[in-house]
Order: sequence, then C-alpha cells, then structure tokens
Amino acid sequence: MQHSDNAPLRSDAQRNRERILDVAVAELTRCPDVPLSAIAKKAGVGQGTFYRNFPNREALVLEIYRHEMRQVAESPAQLLERMSPPEALRAWMDRLAEFAMTKAGLADAIRLATSAPGGPAKPSPTPVTDAADLLLRTNEEAGTIRPGVTADDFMLAIAGLWQITPAEDWRPRATRLLDIVMDGLRAGTPRN
Repeated sequence: MQHSDNAPLRSDAQRNRERILDVAVAELTRCPDVPLSAIAKKAGVGQGTFYRNFPNREALVLEIYRHEMRQVAESPAQLLERMSPPEALRAWMDRLAEFAMTKAGLADAIRLATSAPGGPAKPSPTPVTDAADLLLRTNEEAGTIRPGVTADDFMLAIAGLWQITPAEDWRPRATRLLDIVMDGLRAGTPRN
C-alpha cells in the first residue's frame, strides 16, 4: 500500500521515506535505470518498506521531483524571515540551481517515468514560479531590484541553469550566471 499524503507518518516511517528519497536522488542521478532493490539496500530498508512507500519506479521518481520542487517553492518565506530581500533572493537562486542540477541528473529517469502510456504527468513548475514572484515583489517593494520584472522574465533570464550539466563542476559556472542575473536585476534601482 502506498503512503497517502494526507496521513501523517510515524517518525521512523518518515525517516525511512526520507532516507529512501536521499539515496534515490544520488543513485538515479548516477544511473537512471538503477535497480530499485539497490536503492532499498543502500537506504537500509527492506523491500516491503520500500514498496510500501514507492510501489514502482515512476512513483519514486515523481516523488523525488515533487519533493525537490516543494523545497524550492517553500523556502522563500523562510529565507525572508532570516535575510534581507536581496540576500533571500540570491540564496534562493542558489537553491534553484541545486534543483536544476538534480532535475538534470534525473532527466532520463523523469522522462522514462512520464512517457509511459497512461502514466503520470510531470508536475507543473507553477510553485517555483510563484516562489520567484514572491521574492521579486518583495525586492521590488524594498527598491532593491528594478521595477516590473515578472517571474516569467526571471525564469527566462536564468534559463542557462538548465544548460549546465551536473557531470561538470557546475557550481562556479552557476554562481557566475546567477551573479550576472542579480547584477541585471539591481541595475536601475535607486540604490545603484
């Protein structure tokens, strides 16, 4: 039986699920057709526990994608509580780069999971776009970015992230790209 998102998990069951997801991200990024039994073994859980959480490869891959997207989408409010608007935006951009690398590494597995006839659809990126919009509006109100930048504009400006492959040393390249985008967002503000 698959876990229902509405039912709370016991703490040990939640730890097992999170451990499976952590191992699965690494293993599926490395090899999109890694046996599920190998993921279960590396996560230190039995087959029954694994299949109770993820009855098939498609369920696992899509849950990884949703989990990563949810973390990116929910982090702006937390960042804004601890940081200034421009610091929160830049920290979130780094988290988005990590998501892009996970997604790129899992691209083959996601494609396999969503291409089966009658299979599940790939989740929409709307929560990430909404998160970008929150950060952009907060920065615009603070006068720290140029006015009028939409979430769609922003997503187009950072689209280069999806051209970087996780196999290379991606962090310095992503940092340079995001610094350029941040400089562009600041251009024309009262503070610059």
